[in-house]
Parts: sequence; C-alpha cells; structure tokens
Amino acid sequence: MAKEKFYVVWHGVEPGVYDNWEDCKKQVKGFDKALYKSFGTKKEAEEAFSSSPYDYIGSNAAAQPSKQKSLSDVPAYRSDTVLQLPLEVTSNAIAVDAACSGNPGAMEYRGIDLRTGAQVFHYGPVYGTNNIGEFLAIVHCLALLKQKGITNLSIYSDSRNAISWVAQKKCKTKLELNEKTEQLYDVIYRAETWLKNNTYNTPIIKWETERWGEIPADFGRK
Repeated sequence: MAKEKFYVVWHGVEPGVYDNWEDCKKQVKGFDKALYKSFGTKKEAEEAFSSSPYDYIGSNAAAQPSKQKSLSDVPAYRSDTVLQLPLEVTSNAIAVDAACSGNPGAMEYRGIDLRTGAQVFHYGPVYGTNNIGEFLAIVHCLALLKQKGITNLSIYSDSRNAISWVAQKKCKTKLELNEKTEQLYDVIYRAETWLKNNTYNTPIIKWETERWGEIPADFGRK
C-alpha cells in the first residue's frame, strides 16, 4: 500500500493543501515558477502552507522555522529598495497588516507596496477584531491585483490564522453578529464570496517577524 502523502501548493493555479498527487499536479503542471512540496501528514502540510515556502524549498530548503535566535538569524538587508528589507524577502510584493484598538475595537488594515513603500490601500477604522482585519487585508489585496491584471506580485502577511482562513475561503471569527457588527459582516460575506468565485495565482507568504522584524505594513501600535 502506497504511503499517504499531502501536497502543499504555495504558487500554482489554486494554492492550497491537496491529499493526492493528481489534484496537486493540476495546480502546478505548466505553471510558471510553481512552488509545491509533499509532506507525510496533513498537519505538517497545513503548517507549511501557513508558512513561507522558502522555509521548505529553494535556497532555504534545509532550514526549518527556528524557535531560538542566534547570530545567523540576523538578516542581511537589501540595498536596492526604499524600505529596509531582508535579502530573503522579495520586494516584488505587497505587505498587508491590521491593527485594532481593543479586541474587538476600532480595526483598520492596509497594504504597502514593498517596491516603493507607498500605501496601496487602507480600510477602516470599523468595529471588529485584528484577525478579521488580517483576513480582509489579504482578500482585498488578492481582489485588487486580479482587478488590475497584476500577476507578478506576492502578498506577505504576518498572520497564520488569516492565511489559513483565506485558504479555507472562510473567516472563522467568533465575533458576534449584531447591530454594531452588521456592516463588517457584510464585508466579510463579500470577501468569502469573492474567494469562492475566483481563482488566483498570487503567492501568499508568511512574514517571519522573529527573523525579519515587524512587517512594513505594521501600524506601529505595539
């Protein structure tokens, strides 16, 4: 009996976790610069999908996410960008982040172009939670890139929850739906509907805060 495998597609026709090679192959065959890898368990695959693909393949394939810091964890920075970016971070990307004053509280999110440092979009503040903002920021960015026909950018997010929710096409918030949150829930519904009705090739990469510092879209409220 063949050993069970799970396949992570970070960059392909439809990124996600697949439980068989045939479905995975449909996402990566003929796809330019596809990023994918097999894993022995579903848990390992889901954890990998919520992380940067470069922790598992490419130049950092041997490196697993580090729990302890050392001198080797201190990043070397690019000199060809307006922002101070680690060498392993592509500047051909948009970084997204959310902030919330209280949780729930006044929530807002935004996207920053890593090539120029310019703010690409901003939403809020509205009453919500940080996790919802992180989720909506990714979907907002995906929809914007697709609307403009931009196919050569990646998205960085520092939220594993949000990346996982996007992959599942569902905002798994526990925020109560009431008169105060009704408007935000309408935005959530439209984001979930967009995910269910659209495909995208944009890689969504976990921003590794412990190694790289705060994501450039951070609101600086910590």
